[in-house]
Amino acid sequence: MTTKKIERRIKIKYRVRNKISGTPECPRLSVFRSNKQIYVQVIDDLAGKTLAAASSLGLEAANKSEQAQKVGALIAQKAQEAGITKVVFDRNGYLYHGRVKEVADAARNGGLKF
Repeated sequence: MTTKKIERRIKIKYRVRNKISGTPECPRLSVFRSNKQIYVQVIDDLAGKTLAAASSLGLEAANKSEQAQKVGALIAQKAQEAGITKVVFDRNGYLYHGRVKEVADAARNGGLKF
């Protein structure tokens, strides 16, 4: 990736993070995607703690979008086990498209409310 692309994503990330924040009642669902993997965390920003996390490391899937769907379902399951039903979605500067959208849709289907 070029430096300008990374800087652009970071600017968007800070712009989004100024508007949203995770609370104990409604934590933040943060997505990070690399070229090969995708990672998701449910974060309480007031306490500074991660309440649930899931990643595509070690998941068997044919392609990246299937991995993203599995991670979305897994994070929904872990969040509900922790007693979380409502979250605010943090796309982390990425476009709401492709793998990021797959994670969000799978988490919604798993029972999380955005």
